[in-house]
Amino acid sequence: MTDGPAAAPATVLQGGRAKAYRPLPAPDRAAAFEAGLAAYDRGDFFLAHELLEPAWMGTADLGERELYQGLIKVAAAYVHDVRGNPLGTAKNLQGARAHLAEARARGFDGGLDVDDLIARIDERLSAGTDAAGLAAEPPIVRRTSR
Repeated sequence: MTDGPAAAPATVLQGGRAKAYRPLPAPDRAAAFEAGLAAYDRGDFFLAHELLEPAWMGTADLGERELYQGLIKVAAAYVHDVRGNPLGTAKNLQGARAHLAEARARGFDGGLDVDDLIARIDERLSAGTDAAGLAAEPPIVRRTSR
């Protein structure tokens, strides 16, 4: 015997599309965010992507979601770059830029210099696919000096 139909997975409308929402308390989101940034700083971009996902799915705040998803796409761009896929790198940087611009517009920066990050993404995109590998450059995510 069942207690009725299973509850549908929760979603949040983000960018006009229903996206996964798995509520996560703020301290747990902050821990996932910090762990993701630490992995990113170590050059473990795939792990950074994986660690940031619970933070992204764990909040209904659209500015916070946009920041985390933007960072996930930056990490994915690095993964594609390491794999020698310039098209995947560019596509993920373009997506990251859009999410980060939306986070900035919504006033959520998570203590990161989002304007600097967007400018560095723009520099990378304008350099084209013949530029030196993204992973060979210094990390492009920086904290603000607050």
